[in-house]
Amino acid sequence: MSIKIRLTLMSFLQFFVWGAWMITIGVYWFQNKQWSGSEFGAIFSTLGISSLFMPALTGIIADKWINVEFLYGILHILFGCTFLYLPYVDDPQTFFWVILLAMIFYMPTIALSNSIAYSLLKKKGYDVIKDFPPIRVWGTVGFVVAMWVTDLTGNKALTGQFYISAVAAIGLGIYAFTLPACPPLRSNTENASLSGRLGLNAFRLFRIPKMALFFIFSMFLGGALQLTNMYGDAYLSDFGNIPAYADSFVVRHSTIILSISQISETVFILAIPFFLRRFGIKQVMLISMLAWVLRFGLLAYANPIDGVWMIILSCIVYGMAFDFFNISGSLFVETSTHPSIRSSAQGLFMMMTNGFGAILGSFMSGFLIERYFTEDSGRMMWQEIWISFAAYALVIAFLFSFLFKHRHEPATSDEPATAKG
Repeated sequence: MSIKIRLTLMSFLQFFVWGAWMITIGVYWFQNKQWSGSEFGAIFSTLGISSLFMPALTGIIADKWINVEFLYGILHILFGCTFLYLPYVDDPQTFFWVILLAMIFYMPTIALSNSIAYSLLKKKGYDVIKDFPPIRVWGTVGFVVAMWVTDLTGNKALTGQFYISAVAAIGLGIYAFTLPACPPLRSNTENASLSGRLGLNAFRLFRIPKMALFFIFSMFLGGALQLTNMYGDAYLSDFGNIPAYADSFVVRHSTIILSISQISETVFILAIPFFLRRFGIKQVMLISMLAWVLRFGLLAYANPIDGVWMIILSCIVYGMAFDFFNISGSLFVETSTHPSIRSSAQGLFMMMTNGFGAILGSFMSGFLIERYFTEDSGRMMWQEIWISFAAYALVIAFLFSFLFKHRHEPATSDEPATAKG
């Protein structure tokens, strides 16, 4: 089996493990366990908490002491064993700690999977820029397939979703041990300071006003990135309590409907070079923020019958909203920082969006929904929830449009990276 096929399988399973539960855990939480919204907000904060320190820590371990593929396999097996315990948890506080432990094991594997792919492709003489994207796109396919498996097996509100994820993770962990060796490159960090190894040198970028603004806006927008993943499936499934919608395809197969969002991601990735060349990095990031406004606004007024087009359109818009900011933001960091701290700066960008941003969005949304948007009967006020999310994204877009200064200079080259500040 060629190394590209083996890496494609790894990428597929990497995100299959995530997709089997990430979108549907809200349905399990609210419909099966009937736990509170504020406590659910804490569950998604575990993605952010673990993203603050685990990628850097495992990066040091893999860089100095342990083969990357071995560490990657161990972490997946530990994640799988942790998820096998989740179905036996009967209180939200314990559930939080178990999920946090699972995310401590899982979140660093995303970066490690990239490291494995880069290392093995280079070792075999492949062009990483050309050959890695077709491999990585199968990760999105794996995420979508997992969503469909969870939905079609009737597990979106049941503990089966955790078993599906756990079995896939343990299988991936075992599979990782069969991959070619990716030994630690001790020379990369042998002479580096502790702050350098942890990526702390990048924090000096906060001294530059434009970079500080960028990272602050990254954090605030990061607060919106996971909101539909947190509440989307629970929202669509909740239409089942309305007799007119109870037997609709959207309610019965809400997870399949939401998978359109992930499919949309793969399409908009292809459109990013055109938009970057035409509009520049700042405008593409602003388009992303406005796309979030549209995404939330459409969900506020949608329904599974005559408003199903709004649900589908909101899923399509998700690809633009998610990809445009993440990729253009990463490109801004790439073109605005010195090579000596570029990797650390990319880590800082991810820390602000998926770390602090995810924590902010998870806790604040859970608190606001529990405090202001839950009826006495326990029903959630979905329209008000989505409108408040849309208003939040609109305020961020408005402030970003005139506070963040970045000039686009179209170049003769087709490379979008030529946009400069």
